[in-house]
Amino acid sequence: MAVSKIGIIGAGTMGSGIAIASSARGIAVTLYDVTESQLAKAQGEAATFFGRAVDKGRMSAEEAEAAQGRIAVTGALPDLAESDLLIEAVFEDFDLKARTFESLSPIARSDALIATNTSCLKVSDLAQHVAAPERFLGLHYFSPAQINPLVEVVRGTATSEATVAAALEFCQGTGKKPLLCKDNFGFAVNRFFCPYTNEASRCVDDGLGTPAQIDRVAQEALGVAAGPFFVQNIIKPRINLHAVRNLKPLGAFYAPADYLTRAGEAEEAFDLGSDPGPDAQRDRPIAERLLGATFLPVLEELDEEVAGPADIDMGAEVALRFGRQPCELMDSLGRVEVERLVRPLAERYGAALPKSLERVGSLRS
Repeated sequence: MAVSKIGIIGAGTMGSGIAIASSARGIAVTLYDVTESQLAKAQGEAATFFGRAVDKGRMSAEEAEAAQGRIAVTGALPDLAESDLLIEAVFEDFDLKARTFESLSPIARSDALIATNTSCLKVSDLAQHVAAPERFLGLHYFSPAQINPLVEVVRGTATSEATVAAALEFCQGTGKKPLLCKDNFGFAVNRFFCPYTNEASRCVDDGLGTPAQIDRVAQEALGVAAGPFFVQNIIKPRINLHAVRNLKPLGAFYAPADYLTRAGEAEEAFDLGSDPGPDAQRDRPIAERLLGATFLPVLEELDEEVAGPADIDMGAEVALRFGRQPCELMDSLGRVEVERLVRPLAERYGAALPKSLERVGSLRS
């Protein structure tokens, strides 16, 4: 089915970003939230975004006015009833999302698609709270959703082929780059991004360096535009802690670090501190830990066939701006070196070495 009007549940950072991205591409949007001030804030963010687009010559004033006019806001859930696609974008809490879908299912059109913007929870678990789960899937946008081009299209165990096809068409029609992946905690991209950021905190816990030093080493080792602590201060440690905690069912390796837990629970930003400057002896252990913590979950998701090497690397480049993508980097390092980096973490946390390790050297061929 063609999607021309969508309903979004939750007018926070992600919901408002999805609304802006969709309306900019001609989609009529109804944005729902229980808080009037949040709806007003979302409208203000849309006005600011489209105003800047005009200032930068990306849109005409008429186009910007039309795009903003395509976003309607409401505090009444039944106002979403005529949507072709409903996207849930509430806080990353399973019970809250489950209750949302239980309220949404009775008012949704029988032929409407229903999606969750969850970043880490299993789509198939949430599908148990949706009427007609064959029309349900994950559409995981990356922040900021109005700019970031990647959307993970997650197929649950009950998701129909028609639902997947319609979702892919919608993403492409709204200027997004879809990454089709199998359902598992963290999907294709957060499956390794969360452990990478978590390992950065473990490096602090183990006294290997300051956040500023670790950020610099990460930039050098993975070619990232910004290090893990700088990025987490943008997305908020509290949000990242919640995402990391949602990966805990995957095993002890995925459990949150103490430093991340403290910052997240206190709802504080990380103090980056000072960087003593490049020193091979100090920096090498940090780089090896960050690389190993990125490679291990990527190899595990390859074993599980969550996504293929090329798609994982595309997600790392497009969504996270990794200058050195995980699978391509592993191929360049070779199996022996990758095993040297991964084995200490696997042994420390009681994880089996992934079978995909044997394919390193030809993952992208």
